Amino acid sequence: MKHVLVLLLCSLLPGCALFRRPPRPVHAPPEEAAQVQFPLGLPEQERQIIRGNILRAVQLAMDDFLPWDTRPHEGASPLELCLYRREAYDAITAPGPEGIIFVSIVPSPHECDFGSAPVLDLGATYAIDVRGWRILAIQGQ
Repeated sequence: MKHVLVLLLCSLLPGCALFRRPPRPVHAPPEEAAQVQFPLGLPEQERQIIRGNILRAVQLAMDDFLPWDTRPHEGASPLELCLYRREAYDAITAPGPEGIIFVSIVPSPHECDFGSAPVLDLGATYAIDVRGWRILAIQGQ
């Protein structure tokens, strides 16, 4: 009976790898963190306020557009490697009908070198249901 239980556990362990959680953000070492000096208040001219529902809608769209565990394919070009980085994209949001936020994810022209080639069909626009926090529809991609 004991051997059957061990065998059962061993057969289930590989399946656990399918249920990985997103990685936690990397934190600087305490010595480096101690050197950071926060201002008394964030500068009025430079700051941007992103409402919570907008922030969550953008995160939901980005998690679908470029999942955290997506890796470049072997032999990816420098441009392709750039486009696998989340910071290579900008998000544009607009309110939709009641309970919907539209989120467009587009490549940032300041992050990747596109050369003289036109940037076509590299982004997507999402219709996000902010009541149920789900993706209603995707245009592009």
